Amino acid sequence: MTSWLPHLNYQIWILAIGRLLSQMGSGFTLFYAPIFFVNQVGLSATLVGLGLGSQSISGVIGRFLGGSLSDGKFGRKRTVLLSAVISAIAAFVMAFTANFPVFVLGNLLMGLGIGLFWPSAEALVADLAAPEDRNEAFALNRLCDSLGLGIGVVLGGLVISTTGAYRSLFIIDGLSFLLLFVVVLWAVRETFETTGEHSGLKGWKLALRDRTLLIYCVVNVLFTTYIVQISSTLPLYFTNFVSGTPDGKRFTPVVISALFTWHLIVAVIFQIPAARSLNRFRRTRGLMLSAGLWGLGFTVVWLTGISSTGSIAWAALALGILSMATVTYMPAASSIVVDMAPESLRGVYLAVNSQCWAIGYFIGPPIGGWALDQTPFIAHTFWLGLAATVGLSILILQLLERRMKLKDAFPSI
Repeated sequence: MTSWLPHLNYQIWILAIGRLLSQMGSGFTLFYAPIFFVNQVGLSATLVGLGLGSQSISGVIGRFLGGSLSDGKFGRKRTVLLSAVISAIAAFVMAFTANFPVFVLGNLLMGLGIGLFWPSAEALVADLAAPEDRNEAFALNRLCDSLGLGIGVVLGGLVISTTGAYRSLFIIDGLSFLLLFVVVLWAVRETFETTGEHSGLKGWKLALRDRTLLIYCVVNVLFTTYIVQISSTLPLYFTNFVSGTPDGKRFTPVVISALFTWHLIVAVIFQIPAARSLNRFRRTRGLMLSAGLWGLGFTVVWLTGISSTGSIAWAALALGILSMATVTYMPAASSIVVDMAPESLRGVYLAVNSQCWAIGYFIGPPIGGWALDQTPFIAHTFWLGLAATVGLSILILQLLERRMKLKDAFPSI
């Protein structure tokens, strides 16, 4: 077992454990927040959707600040600590929410905290890992994120089924962020010393002039748009458009839950081995492999929808392929940004990478939702349309690879 585990700086392991504990807390509220605020607090579904969506607004601001603070005198560690405190306050605000304005306040704080977290935490991992170990270091942290969320969702369901105490879920979430604060404060050292040369807006101006980074951002938005379809569009598609039995009945919630549990299991099992295997290739080649798997996975989703028999087996195959597409994307996506970034600008570059996620999560759900509001033909064909865009992703990655080779040879480009 120890030979299978990656040999990384012990602080990367500590940070990963802290993230696992924090994500467990987030998993407690992941699926249950809308149910609680609609059925218990009495907010309308529309207001809950608007409130949850407000996280993306403050998240953009948080990512901007997270990159700037990480590369400035504030540093990576203190930015992570600040994000944990703000996220904990947000969770406690949500726990005591009784009306819409307070609900929005809690979501705005949560978006800010999460936005601060990602660039600073990723920069910490990049600083602590040797270049040849970065794929596995990022994979380990993503693995702990997935494990924590999965465990939290299960435990949250147990709490609700036995006690019905929805508010306690948010208190547990807040305590998990405080636990992350303690772990990072006690066991993780600051990894970056700045001269202040690239502080404030200057670092962002330099990053946004990097054509190589901007080319990558285009394809990364496509990837994040793919990823969000798994959680935002696919469950509803399976529910409303796929016949789970020969008599035409749809997938039941139990079947859908089992399918997405299978998706998580595949990710957990293959995250580290996939990252290790991809170490022998250029980062762009790993992303091309991921793109091919996304195309294949979406095609199998289409087959799931149009098949008259074996739809559960087709769905399981599709989610398995999409899980492999995700695990090949995750470590390579962060590592390639670190490879592009000057050491003094890692936080800002990773913040730009994180903004791609914000854009993908902003445009992905409306596109998928629009498709599912149309005729069955369009809903089914939507997945083939997504698969077709993979060709564009691969072309952009080929351009990016040539650009990176030239930049290695001529750094002034």
